[in-house]
Amino acid sequence: MPEIGSLLASLDQPRYRADQMFNWVYKRHVRSFDDMTNFSKTLRSQLSETVHIGHVSMETIRSSNDQSTHKLLFRLSDGQFIESVYMIEGKRQTVCLSSQVGCALNCDFCATGQMDFIRNLTAGEIVDQLLFIHNHFQTEATNIVFMGMGEPFSNYEQVLKAAHLISHENGIAIGKRKVTISTSGIIPTIRRFADDGEKFKLAISLNATTNAVRDQLMPINKRYPIGELLNVARYYATKTRHRVTFEYVLMAGVNDSVEDAIRLRKLLAGLPCKVNLIPYNGTGTYQRPTEARIDAFIKPFLNENIVISVRRSKGDDIDAACGQLYYQTQKRK
Repeated sequence: MPEIGSLLASLDQPRYRADQMFNWVYKRHVRSFDDMTNFSKTLRSQLSETVHIGHVSMETIRSSNDQSTHKLLFRLSDGQFIESVYMIEGKRQTVCLSSQVGCALNCDFCATGQMDFIRNLTAGEIVDQLLFIHNHFQTEATNIVFMGMGEPFSNYEQVLKAAHLISHENGIAIGKRKVTISTSGIIPTIRRFADDGEKFKLAISLNATTNAVRDQLMPINKRYPIGELLNVARYYATKTRHRVTFEYVLMAGVNDSVEDAIRLRKLLAGLPCKVNLIPYNGTGTYQRPTEARIDAFIKPFLNENIVISVRRSKGDDIDAACGQLYYQTQKRK
């Protein structure tokens, strides 16, 4: 909003024009100044010559056979590519947004980990993924997850700016508790997130119950090991009085044993949290567990005060896991 105000002030426009323009872009989702019909033709012309609306253009789209998942590969104005996913589950419509081009964390099971880190996205580039999806599918998302390409907490300021734009009551107006920001476990930023009093949900990608396995899967664990990560998760829960979501990607023979489940139960004891189990959406090195193996993993939690759910990977038939479409596209090139 301040940027829009400054832009219109530079064109000698009254303050209320900024509110109108914000409404046009973020509530009505227009992508052309010509559609801003309460602006004069002169003002529309001035704006068209000064700035442009939109940061992304669609390069490729893939849709699952059941049309419940749509994976979009976007081209940015500098020629880089990012991905977004639009998922439909009944009345729940979730958009997964990227926060960086590439990623520096090199998680072994993630297709984005096969890319180099290139740059952070701006708040505008992040939000425009959502606006494009709203326009293209003529829909309104109900939930937002920052779980696409990149580590959101390595781009903290721009991600939080984007999240506030998405939740702004005069714009897209998705409730803050419907926006989830995921992190691989950058402890100082989790603490900052708690201290800042943000109302958005926090998800932590855990994926292992021992440091040895997590070191292999997620090299960031060597800097921020499991014990320290759980301590800051407890700090967050106490400070904000909000539950933490732990994401746990199940990989056959790696972290899916009953012994892993029992260790996970003990690690999370007394911590207000929810666990999302995610059967692996493979990129080649790791494999998805069998249904029997998933059921056996869940059993130790059945009589515990820990909410646990299985989030079925959607879009297996369209390379919908983070970075897969980008990686396959770059390989073909």
